[in-house]
Amino acid sequence: MKAMILAAGRGERMRPLTDTTPKPLLMAGNEPLIGWHLRRLKAAGITEIVINHAWLGAKIEAALGNGAAYGVNIAYSPEGANGLETAGGITTALDLLGDAPFLVINGDVLTDINFQAACKQATQLGDNLAHIWLVANPEHNPQGDFGLLPNGRVQSDTQHAQSGTFSGVGVYQPALFANTPKHTAAKLALLLRQAMNENRVSGEFHDGLWLDVGTPERLAQANELAKMGKLG
Repeated sequence: MKAMILAAGRGERMRPLTDTTPKPLLMAGNEPLIGWHLRRLKAAGITEIVINHAWLGAKIEAALGNGAAYGVNIAYSPEGANGLETAGGITTALDLLGDAPFLVINGDVLTDINFQAACKQATQLGDNLAHIWLVANPEHNPQGDFGLLPNGRVQSDTQHAQSGTFSGVGVYQPALFANTPKHTAAKLALLLRQAMNENRVSGEFHDGLWLDVGTPERLAQANELAKMGKLG
């Protein structure tokens, strides 16, 4: 299975740090944020990686190269300075991702979600278009994003279901993006909600490590976790 790391965000809330450094290259301990993903993917046996980039993307390519330092093979999907949002970025990279289900990870989260289990989920999608991981609602998103039903189906609202926040990790069928034009900005949440309304999204809760590194305060948390050896 191939994996894609979404790394095209501008990181506005991280300024001025991201004025000169792309957000995925901000350090958590002795490793850039994106490096933790690459190490976990390699450990799970996933070595074919696609990375999209926009703001200061050349610096990402210069830092990571072809991925050899991490034991993986990296292909890049550049988007220009403004980026294409999540679904737009994935759609534009489909030629690199191939025809089989693939894993996508937000570049600005840190998590110990089991990527080997994700590989298994990719073989069990059936008619589903996606399988996503949810986490307990953090302080910055108290209402959550989606609802998980007891049968493992995910619905687009949280009524009569367990409310959860989308972790930024999911396995997707290429068909989820079939009606999204390449090189056009589009949001993944909208596509997921449409698929949920067709009862074609499954999911599960992850109760382990998960941190959305979206602010300098949370970057400080990431550094503390790294010092305690909890990131890998």
